[in-house]
Amino acid sequence: MKRRPVFLLVMCIGLSIAPTYGRQKPSTRPAPTTDDASVTTASVTIDGRQVRYRATAGTMPIEKEDGTVRGGMFYVAYQRLDVPDLLDRPVAFAFNGGPGAASVWLHLGALGPRRLSLRREGFAPPPPYRLVDNEYSLLDVTDLVFIDPVGTGFSRPAPGASGDGFFGVEEDIEAVAQFIHLYVTRNQRWLSPKFLIGESYGTTRAAGLVAHLQKRHGMYFNGVVLVSTVLNFQTISFDPGNDLPYVMVLPSYTAAAWYHRRLPESLQRRDLPDVLAEAQRFAVEQYAPALIRGATLDPARREAVVNTLSRLTGLSRRYISRSDLRVPVWRFAKELLRDANRTVGRFDSRFTGIDRTAVGEAFEYDPSYDAIQGVFSSTMHHYVRAELRYESDLLYEILAPQHVQPWDYGRYENRYLDLTDRLRDAMTKNPYLKLFVASGYYDLATPYFATDYTIWHLGLDPSLADNVTIRYYFAGHMMYLREPSLANLSEDLKRFVQEAKGASSVITATVPGAD
Repeated sequence: MKRRPVFLLVMCIGLSIAPTYGRQKPSTRPAPTTDDASVTTASVTIDGRQVRYRATAGTMPIEKEDGTVRGGMFYVAYQRLDVPDLLDRPVAFAFNGGPGAASVWLHLGALGPRRLSLRREGFAPPPPYRLVDNEYSLLDVTDLVFIDPVGTGFSRPAPGASGDGFFGVEEDIEAVAQFIHLYVTRNQRWLSPKFLIGESYGTTRAAGLVAHLQKRHGMYFNGVVLVSTVLNFQTISFDPGNDLPYVMVLPSYTAAAWYHRRLPESLQRRDLPDVLAEAQRFAVEQYAPALIRGATLDPARREAVVNTLSRLTGLSRRYISRSDLRVPVWRFAKELLRDANRTVGRFDSRFTGIDRTAVGEAFEYDPSYDAIQGVFSSTMHHYVRAELRYESDLLYEILAPQHVQPWDYGRYENRYLDLTDRLRDAMTKNPYLKLFVASGYYDLATPYFATDYTIWHLGLDPSLADNVTIRYYFAGHMMYLREPSLANLSEDLKRFVQEAKGASSVITATVPGAD
């Protein structure tokens, strides 16, 4: 009997604490037979210059080979108006993950011409919420197309059709590829520089998409942007017998403890990247070998590992020892601030929450998600109708994992999902393809060191090493919520797009830095 992978993803990505009981179908309307687009024009000031643009919000029919509509995929596209030649104008396709998350997170959080009004550090203000012009938008350097896969946003299967043609690793890649092919063809963008921007499970999708579009459609891209990356799910799956995620998440535990001042003063007084470098060295040189030894680990060496883990995580020696040196994320999030009756966020460990009691082994909810979910939901429902003039009585599903489960893992049943080889294959066959990787230090869902490990094992030929850029930000999974990190991410991405859109561009890999 086939066993489904043990991990379940939610929102941008993550292990779900709450169970799902079969697939719950979202409310539907008849899938359109033609694109029911609403077109508006507006302007935004970016870097002190006014950028006029056309916004198109619509639902593109996704058809079978025989022309039968099998679903509709909602999208919002932004095209700069003062561009004399579209052939030289980049276009970027952006999406989030889940599976079951709409593109609203990247759309109104980071890239689009309008964004949420949050506090400087990324924490939500009290309602009612507001949208503001996004001075950090990428619209000055590239056109943008935000895609909501079927089951998210306003995207739905056709009435009477199941989601089986959409809700799976390969099905999802094929459907989004079909949308991109149609959009590029209908808007005459085949010769434009092209980019993919994915977040969380969207990075998994992006790796599969770029390879699929090359092979199936002959569509070559200039760049792929991975935000809060997971390509190899073994790096984040805390399963019995899999010690890898404990090693990969350790530096992120250190970051969380440093932020909440739970480290010894000798570490607290140092800059975060410096402390993280020490945590990384310990993880690779001492922690991983100790876990490999298992029950044969020498007692004295075990004691030394317990002491260092306590020093680097802010957890007690007793707790770490009784955990057999292995503390999964949901336990760390509960334990770090237990004495203060607070939990820390999984998507962003800077956020804190309050459980009913301080007992228990896991947090009751992720405070870093619940703190911002209402802001994104309220503003998107307003924005799409009041400003984009797209009329629909449907609920805009910003996070609906229940609608896309069970997710079909196809050939990845009974093993960890891993799309690194597809990305390597795409970059090898298209040596001009550039890769940008963005990670947040405080992300416990897709830890930055797990992403580093994945990139180290991408298997690229040394001649392609300079095609990869890695950047780090002092925030969490959605690092763009924090305005200084958003500003730096915007600057980094604009530089990446400008350099990668030319065939002779060379991107130099970077090391952890500061905002």
